[in-house]
Formats: sequence, structure tokens, C-alpha cells
Amino acid sequence: MGTVVDDAASVEFHAFFERHYAELSRLAHLLTGEPDAADDLAADALLAMWHRWDRVRAADHPAAYARGVVANLARTRIRSAVRERRRVALFWSQREEKVENPDVAGAVDVQEALRRLPFRKRACVVLRHAFDLSEKETALALGVSVGTVKSQTSKGMAELQRLLGPQNAPLKVRAAMARTGDAGGRDR
Repeated sequence: MGTVVDDAASVEFHAFFERHYAELSRLAHLLTGEPDAADDLAADALLAMWHRWDRVRAADHPAAYARGVVANLARTRIRSAVRERRRVALFWSQREEKVENPDVAGAVDVQEALRRLPFRKRACVVLRHAFDLSEKETALALGVSVGTVKSQTSKGMAELQRLLGPQNAPLKVRAAMARTGDAGGRDR
């Protein structure tokens, strides 16, 4: 049961949220270039502010503080994306093998099926089956646990089998990526 002070703080925060959410979302979009992430970053910033609302509301410029929180969250997101791209680029740069007479239709089918998987499942499948990385190496590359790699690879392969047909989906994935020299059907 809330007190009068808690209720007043809640009302005050709600008003702050209504006044500044759109502005913070726009700021996040401009900083990251990702419209889908902008709302999440603004919401995360406002959630962080709510947890410290007693101190924030006493500040001279709570909106400036909120913009700083969004900027820090955007910076963290960008840095994380850059690290992820570097890890992926490391694996891409190590691929030099090319195959004569590629099965273009098969590769297109596999790439289309891979694009339909969520990123983490796709990354696990590609690293495990196209690059022959161990579960531990895949976990290290993606910054996740070995258990996550196991479950995401299993679920991703089940989805690929459903999309491509049950016969040797791992072999189709490996063969199609080796033949085209384009593992994983990168999102462009």
C-alpha cells in the first residue's frame, strides 16, 4: 500500500514520462540509427530514472539527466554492436575456400531459411555447422553460455529442417554456404 509521498512521486514521474518519452525515443533513434531500438532505450532510461526518482526529481534538470542516461545506453548498445560485428568479421575473414559450380538454388534456399531464424539461432547454426566451431568456441564468439549454444543450435536446426525438409539439413547448410562462399546469408 503506497503512501501519499509515494503516490505523489508516482504521479510526478508519470507526468515526466508523458512529457519526455517521445523526445528520449527520438534522441535514441538519432544516436543509434535503429528505430526499433529507440523505444526500448527510452523505456530503459526511464525505468532507470524511476528507480532513482527520489534523487532525480530533486535535481535541477531531470530532463538533461534523462538525455544523459539515453546517451549512455545508446553508447553501450553501439559498442556492443561493434564488438559483435568484429567477432563476426573475424570468422568471415577466415573463409577463403570457394567451390566450382556452386548449387546456387540450394544456397538461396538455405540463405532464405537462415534469414527467417532469429539472429541468435542463426548465428549458432552458422558457426556450428558452416564453420565447424565447437560449442565452446561458438559460445565464446557470441558471448553466451555453452548451454545457450546447445539449445539455440538445436532449435535453429529443427526450424531449418521444417523449412528445408528433414533430409540432412546440417549437410545442406554446410554445403550451401561452402559453395557460395557466403556463410549465413548476412543481413544487408
